[in-house]
Amino acid sequence: MIGLRQIKSQLINFFIEVGEISYFTKRFFIEVFKRPFETKEFLRQCYQMGNRSLLLVGITGFIIGLVLTLQTRPTLMEFGAVSWMPSMVSISIVREIGPIITALVCAGRIGSGIGAELGSMRVTEQIDAMEVSGTNPFKYLVATRVLAVTLMLPLLVLFGDAIALFGSYLVENLKGNVSFLLYFNKVFDALEFGDILPATIKSFFFGLAIGIVGCYKGYNCKKGTEGVGKAANTAVVLSSLLLFIIDFIAVFVTDIFYDL
Repeated sequence: MIGLRQIKSQLINFFIEVGEISYFTKRFFIEVFKRPFETKEFLRQCYQMGNRSLLLVGITGFIIGLVLTLQTRPTLMEFGAVSWMPSMVSISIVREIGPIITALVCAGRIGSGIGAELGSMRVTEQIDAMEVSGTNPFKYLVATRVLAVTLMLPLLVLFGDAIALFGSYLVENLKGNVSFLLYFNKVFDALEFGDILPATIKSFFFGLAIGIVGCYKGYNCKKGTEGVGKAANTAVVLSSLLLFIIDFIAVFVTDIFYDL
């Protein structure tokens, strides 16, 4: 009986949180189009989330390109298909590996940062002070951050893809003496518009999920400083889970359109 009660309680809490996040998302879409627009804060958040994530995304992408090529090259050599390496790596990175790995890295860096920052403002009553002074804290704190990460993540994905492909080229150049021009000619011959468009579209949804979850957890933070750490931690866990769900839906829908 105790186990059933616990399961029932957890299910109820889960559906309550789903409803609250849905309402939070609805409020974001309402507030983001209302005047006045917080342009200065939005640009500052774009810098914080985009420019300061370049190094981390670049290093991650470079290592992915190196490792993927080093691990795959021996198998392709056994079948005499090493010439297909640029095509295989480019399609793998652009379609799937680049977007999801970049999104996970950003969920850890950006999602936790948003949750901790807004959580600290909530427990120190800065958000309450903004409400009392007549400022709309939701528009200033939430709308700008969600919009910034939604727009910045696709750019970070493109940057990470480019660095990953460059890392793959370095391995091919050292192992097989392949020129830069030949390698990237094969890359662009293999890629189609149908590979790039779905990956770019789902990157926007990845950014929206990271921003919404991070802001929701931080904006509704409770229980003092302990709640700040919990908000940052749960923001990363929940946003990472949502990324995989969104990715599955995106791949499923894309597969349907390819069949058509």
